[in-house]
Amino acid sequence: MLFAGLFVAAATAAFAATPQANWDELCAKCHGPDGKGQTKMGRKLSIGDFTDAKQQEKFTDEQAFKAMKEGLTDKGGKTTMKAIEGLTDDDMKALIPLVRAFKK
Repeated sequence: MLFAGLFVAAATAAFAATPQANWDELCAKCHGPDGKGQTKMGRKLSIGDFTDAKQQEKFTDEQAFKAMKEGLTDKGGKTTMKAIEGLTDDDMKALIPLVRAFKK
């Protein structure tokens, strides 16, 4: 039984998604594949354009991680971004350089 558990854990680690695959699956539907936020949901929520250097200056890497881990709410307490579920802290941290790379 222990062997089977170790095998599953090793197989899962071997097939862990890349930051790009995680972005495509979990983030692009709102932020867009290019990080511009020009999706239906992105426009509805007024998501910032990650290709804009001024937008990137508005948050630190630590704030980006916290937003992914805990989600975001507006001043009225309405959820504007759900926490990302199913990713490890390391997976979330690996998304930050990808977000930063959108900056032009």
